[in-house]
Amino acid sequence: MSHKRMPSRKKHGGGHDEEHENHERWLITYADMLTLLMVLFIVLFAMSQVDKKKFAALADGLKAGFGAKTVAFQGQAAVLDGKGNDTSAIPMLPHIDPGLATSGAAGAPSTDTTSAAAKAAIAAADRDRAGKTAADVQREIDNLKKIQEQITTALKARNLDKNVIFSIDERGLVVTVVTSSVVFAGDRADLLAPGRQIIDAVVPTLSALPNRIEVDGHTNQLPVPTVNYPSAWELSTARASAVVRYLVSHHIATDRLSAAGFAGTRPLLPPSDPRAPTMNRRVDIVVLSTLPAGERALLPSAAN
Repeated sequence: MSHKRMPSRKKHGGGHDEEHENHERWLITYADMLTLLMVLFIVLFAMSQVDKKKFAALADGLKAGFGAKTVAFQGQAAVLDGKGNDTSAIPMLPHIDPGLATSGAAGAPSTDTTSAAAKAAIAAADRDRAGKTAADVQREIDNLKKIQEQITTALKARNLDKNVIFSIDERGLVVTVVTSSVVFAGDRADLLAPGRQIIDAVVPTLSALPNRIEVDGHTNQLPVPTVNYPSAWELSTARASAVVRYLVSHHIATDRLSAAGFAGTRPLLPPSDPRAPTMNRRVDIVVLSTLPAGERALLPSAAN
């Protein structure tokens, strides 16, 4: 690269030329910068080279000072080795060790021992809950059977026990009144005198209970059209409602009572059974259990 030189000028009052300006001074600064960069890269490269012997000596010294093995100096898998995404839950119960202690720690329980202790604690808790549930269910069964005995005694005193059958399902105690012609007339929902006598025998026991009471009406599956009601649904509901009204007239609180009709959808016996036309035509008075839903489901099996 060629550079033009400025013409020389003379100083005022003298015979000497002025000094020429140096336009290549930037090369010195540029060279200094390159030198510094080279030194920086050399230093960085030197820092990246680890003396393995010195590092091993440092690791041994730290292990001796702390008295325990460490993951950092033995190349074992740790959080930085991809374990940070582990989403497994850690139990925090005070009486159960989560089993996180290393196998080399003095006095630390092994994972197998801790796991066995946790499983034993869970199994013990499950047994306690199962035992309490079984005791609650059995207590409820005893209460329902006591109610059954009281109603049976009252019915026998009036020679009406042949018109009622008892069962226990997931709802509670079911008092089934077979709605033959002595209880309801055909295609009618008016409670007849014999039917009222049956309810009169049941009422004293029901009145003394805290339980809610559900009354369900059912018809049989005979293809006989109804005349006074649009269908068997209305007839079965009307019969259940008639029983509820009669219970209310005997001073049983209305907020304890409910009525529902199921037509012929819930038969006691299949239509092929000769007893089906009589047994399936019925009203169920259900003494509802006070147990939680999960425990009520155990009532049928516990009652057998």
